[in-house]
Amino acid sequence: MTVIAKKPWLIDFILLAAIWGASFMFMRVAAHAFGALPAAGLRVCIAALFLLPLLLYKGQGAALRQHWKLTFAVGVLNSAVPFVCFTYALLFITTGLSAILNATVPLFGALIAWAWLKDRPSGSRLLGLAVGFAGVTMLAWDEASFHPDAKGATTGWAVLAVLFACLCYGSAASVAKRYMGGLPSLVSATGSQIGASIALLPLTLLYWPAQAPSLQGWASVLVLGVVCTGLAYILYFRLIERAGPARALSVTFAIPAFAVFYGVLLLGENITPWMVVCALVIIAGTTLSTGLVSLGRRAPAP
Repeated sequence: MTVIAKKPWLIDFILLAAIWGASFMFMRVAAHAFGALPAAGLRVCIAALFLLPLLLYKGQGAALRQHWKLTFAVGVLNSAVPFVCFTYALLFITTGLSAILNATVPLFGALIAWAWLKDRPSGSRLLGLAVGFAGVTMLAWDEASFHPDAKGATTGWAVLAVLFACLCYGSAASVAKRYMGGLPSLVSATGSQIGASIALLPLTLLYWPAQAPSLQGWASVLVLGVVCTGLAYILYFRLIERAGPARALSVTFAIPAFAVFYGVLLLGENITPWMVVCALVIIAGTTLSTGLVSLGRRAPAP
């Protein structure tokens, strides 16, 4: 209790990691019930319907109207495309594997910020990029296969889809840093989900399943939209305010632990020792590449 009293943001941190860790399980259930595109489309539509009344209640409707083009575009990059990639991938790979690969988001973010924003990383951060991507290569080499199994499924494209989603997340972070500074977080969150909904709604209707989805599938997309997207956005931006962006970013490292736990306990998935080793390598590289840990000496504070 003493630790929580000194660090009130810790509850938000743990809760956010638990929610986003569970999102992989719900995405997998929703993807099998609806298909990849409808599952992703329903998620963002429900999130938009959840966030829009909150935005209007806070009196931020004018800000959304002013910045709708930017927030809608970011929504396509940061929600629509990644969510489709994940729901597709979870038809073929486990929630634990997808969550471990998701921990590469800060790696892609650092790489894109270096290439685009000229945010050149230090020596230890460069080492972190190399270590992190080495971990990804180790994991993909072991888990990804482009040869169809007995059911005709291949894991290779699923792994690539997750990594592309992480690339989109990293790109969106640089876009937000460059163009969305000072924009209220609720405006960014709501606008992005509306933009993603507009992009995915035609595909959602076009690929709507012929068979009626199960109640479990409907419950999964409802939880995904309200809890794992709408509520999670609120927690995430509150965590940034209370603990700073560096600590908020580090929630990525805790997500795989929750995702693996849910997958093993509730979905009967297996976690291999090699996946654990690769996860540790990826997390070590990410902590270095984001500057959360540095191998060099820090200059004394002025």
